[in-house]
Amino acid sequence: MILVTGGTGLVGAHLLYHLLKENETIRAIYRSEERIEVVKKVFSYYTEDTSLIAKIAWFKADITDIPAMIPAFVGVEKVYHCAAFISFNPKDYKEMRKVNIHGTAIIVNLSIDAKIKKLCFVGSIAAVGDALNGDLITEENEWNKELDNSGYSITKFGAEMEVWRASQEEVEVVIVNPGVILGSGFWTSGSGKLFSQVKNGFKYYTEGITGFVGVKDVVKAMVLLMNSEVKNERFILVSENKTYKEMFFLIADAFGVNRPSKKIKVLANNCALAYFINFRGVY
Repeated sequence: MILVTGGTGLVGAHLLYHLLKENETIRAIYRSEERIEVVKKVFSYYTEDTSLIAKIAWFKADITDIPAMIPAFVGVEKVYHCAAFISFNPKDYKEMRKVNIHGTAIIVNLSIDAKIKKLCFVGSIAAVGDALNGDLITEENEWNKELDNSGYSITKFGAEMEVWRASQEEVEVVIVNPGVILGSGFWTSGSGKLFSQVKNGFKYYTEGITGFVGVKDVVKAMVLLMNSEVKNERFILVSENKTYKEMFFLIADAFGVNRPSKKIKVLANNCALAYFINFRGVY
């Protein structure tokens, strides 16, 4: 059996569909019934078969609740840990530490106890060290704690450290570090707000640049890695590096609306996009 945390988030929902198409037996963590309705919406982009979602063994729990999570690991051989708290608001830092670091530590401990075969963790390029001299970032870049890192970056790096601990306890792990993930189904939270806000007349842009990747590509990479002999490695997942201006303009043109016209200076930590659209959400 495969366990998916964050099954009602952007990556998790698309991952569930692809795992079901491979006839996998799946148990997915969720926190509220209304979130399952969002997963049904995601499935509708792929198929008209409304019975497919019924094949998922839904398990209601909070990943930071140890007693609630213990039964979720019964009979599990592989784990996809997609759950995370995404925010760039300093007020959310304490909660992000709880979900991203403490929650991941619980997933790791239970994975070790259950002797699972392999764990896939969805990290972020926010947890990868900066490159020197303007070079492209690679998996070899080392985290620099002396920099002015965002709270989100700090907690995703802390979560990775917990996952590497599992690799020292006979659990095979793979880590993916996606850029900004774009995909259908979540138009009012996270990166989905890019589309909804630009469509509704968002006026601002910046020349800041980051890596973007489609959710289908992220999911495909995760499944391929989990089904391969690769272990104890991390992989940056980026399709293209684009400025926020380019991305906003592409979205505006696709919707046939006015392009954003007011330029704003790049913010610290290259988090302009996050501040613009108020990235926030628990997945």
